[in-house]
Amino acid sequence: MPTLSTNKYARYSYNILDEFEAGIVLTGAEVKSAKSGQINLKGSYVSIHQEKPVLVNCHIAPYALAKGTLKHYQPTHTRLLLLKRNQIKSLIGKSLTQGLTLIPLSVYTKGSFIKLKIGIGRGKKKADKRSAIKKREANRRIRRAMKR
Repeated sequence: MPTLSTNKYARYSYNILDEFEAGIVLTGAEVKSAKSGQINLKGSYVSIHQEKPVLVNCHIAPYALAKGTLKHYQPTHTRLLLLKRNQIKSLIGKSLTQGLTLIPLSVYTKGSFIKLKIGIGRGKKKADKRSAIKKREANRRIRRAMKR
């Protein structure tokens, strides 16, 4: 499962409570572009429209070798996500809970398919972010001391 893109900001800004795996509906040129690493999840989010989950604001660069379809291509258009019905109902219920959001965590390949890992997260406060940075720095210092 080679990872094509990760959303590092998501784990920094949110406490991830649960994770789901979803398929993404893409065109052929988008698949080739995503597999070559031309996909960016920064600033993207998952929304549910008419009981269908969609990925909003995910940037997939136009494929350089594609012919004909690049004239009207929008790199950040909304893309439909493929989930089972019971997973969609669970996401709807959890997203209606106050303070929980649906965040894309990573895009990876599974066989010949491109999958998206969705996280259900609660936003961190500024103090939580600072304490996480302090813990990370302390662990880094400990590891350096252990090497010596």
